[in-house]
Amino acid sequence: MTEAATGQERRARRAALLNYFSLFGSFSTLICCALPSVLVLLGMGTAVASILSAAPWLVSFSRHKVWTFSIAGILIACSFLMTYVIAPRLRGGEVCDADDPTTCGEVSKLSRVILWSSAVVWSGGFFVAYLLGPILARMDR
Repeated sequence: MTEAATGQERRARRAALLNYFSLFGSFSTLICCALPSVLVLLGMGTAVASILSAAPWLVSFSRHKVWTFSIAGILIACSFLMTYVIAPRLRGGEVCDADDPTTCGEVSKLSRVILWSSAVVWSGGFFVAYLLGPILARMDR
């Protein structure tokens, strides 16, 4: 294997890893901050209480929701940057498996699906954790 192919393989792994970190970061924001708010909004406060008794570490996530949302947002932004700006520039001499040349396209498509689903989950969590409360309070006046 040539040095250029090894370098591109490392960059591809790094991009995939960044996308997976952004996905798990966005799910952590959903679990810690958005999901409990939605459940309480729907009148399922006892479900939130039972979730928190089964997983008490979620309370520490919600106490630090600014950090949780910030880190997840930064990871997602870095993933978008890597996927749509940096990766296309590096893809000039793309190396794929000789037996299955469609592998690179499939991996790229899967990576974009994971990235966009992360962004949607993070956006939903951000809306519920930061914007829904003030909107409902203003409508209540």
